[in-house]
Amino acid sequence: MPATKEKKLKSNVKEEFSSSTYIYWLKSMLLMRRFEEMAGRLYGQQKIRGFCHLYIGQEACASGCVSALREGDKYITAYRDHAHPLALGTNPDKIMAELFGKATGISKGKGGSMHMFDKEKHFFGGHGIVGNQIPMGAGIAFSEKYKKTGNVCLTFFGDGALRIGAFHEAVNIAMFLKLPVIFIIENNGYAMGTSVDRTSNVTELYKSGLSYNIPSEPVDAMNVIKVHRAVSKAAKRARDGEGPSLLEFRTYRYKGHSMSDPAKYRTKEEVETFKDQDPIEQVKSMILAKKILKSEDIDTIDQNIKEQVKKSVEFSEKSPYPDPKEAYTDIYVQKDYPFLRE
Repeated sequence: MPATKEKKLKSNVKEEFSSSTYIYWLKSMLLMRRFEEMAGRLYGQQKIRGFCHLYIGQEACASGCVSALREGDKYITAYRDHAHPLALGTNPDKIMAELFGKATGISKGKGGSMHMFDKEKHFFGGHGIVGNQIPMGAGIAFSEKYKKTGNVCLTFFGDGALRIGAFHEAVNIAMFLKLPVIFIIENNGYAMGTSVDRTSNVTELYKSGLSYNIPSEPVDAMNVIKVHRAVSKAAKRARDGEGPSLLEFRTYRYKGHSMSDPAKYRTKEEVETFKDQDPIEQVKSMILAKKILKSEDIDTIDQNIKEQVKKSVEFSEKSPYPDPKEAYTDIYVQKDYPFLRE
């Protein structure tokens, strides 16, 4: 075949993803990474207090899900929840202010690190009780099916939450009612500080869904493209009325379970092995190989994001704390609930 004709044929092959999608992945994951790195430093300075669970290393999970779904789809997760609203487009100022416990925070400074919510972005939290969000995610999906919206609900939880009884109840009823929910196990290898192979006879966690006949599969969640593809397939199934899916996102967190965890239960070599698969570096390589951006363009984006995060800190430091009377608001839907006294 002549070289000119071969070149023409190649140019007619449609790219699976647009340049804007690659750039979204890069920007969203860099924002998550820089935001969480800053949160870690601020926690060390005691400007952020209480519990704080960082997402560093797991960015492809959130970014690949958001790019695969559409406006109106719902999201609910556990307490490692700063990155999800960032991926959805929540203003970083509001998330940082929430970490500071300020009135300008996304939960008015009353939720803190573990209880982020953003109604406008369809983000239903941020839940501190292990596994609490799993049946809630099924309930949200029931609502979407009842209202015939065509939307799906992504329900995220960790490998440790898989052990609770509510998981089995939720997946059973979700499959029975064919609810449009995607159950996502963010398997970072450790339930707090205990590895999966020390807590379960079944270490391929996606198999937990097979007994309920839920289509279940593992996903290399260090690769954002593989996340996007798996979620797209599960979402199509849900929108077609075929019910839920269970995805095991095999990912890794570079930091401990929380800021109070020195992570001495794993080796430096193990951490470095996963850093070699870093999701952000993978996307950078793809972008450079496809000549979407140059290396200096990526550096500029990174620097701009660092400045954005810095401004979020400044915004949070200048913001006021909530009025003490706020402790009595947002408790009951009924504004004049008679049994609530200041």
